[in-house]
Amino acid sequence: MASLLLKTVAAAGLGAALGMTAVPPASAGDCEARVVGVASLNQYDHFSGRGFLAVRVGPNSRFRQVGELYRGDIVSVYDRQGNWYHVTCMSGVCSDPYWGDPQPSGWVSGRYLGGFAGVCP
Repeated sequence: MASLLLKTVAAAGLGAALGMTAVPPASAGDCEARVVGVASLNQYDHFSGRGFLAVRVGPNSRFRQVGELYRGDIVSVYDRQGNWYHVTCMSGVCSDPYWGDPQPSGWVSGRYLGGFAGVCP
């Protein structure tokens, strides 16, 4: 046991001496997801709520909408509260949306996210 400890300490010292640093642990921003379950863009209607996923300022449908995501868009996921996720548009139509600012960031319902990959909250 002591031998293993000495080898571990020696290896760590050698790595530091060579300028090697430890890889930082992954965080929630290392999570990606895809928008699923919303109608296609040919059915888009901002006023009826079809063809997009509303991005909101808080984790509830009562919060104000600040942007839109569309089926197939890729988002980075940073936080989770219940079934609501804090996301930012990474690629897709959300980069040049039909309504709102490009690459919106805010809260979306998790029921419309799928294909999670990475370290997710």
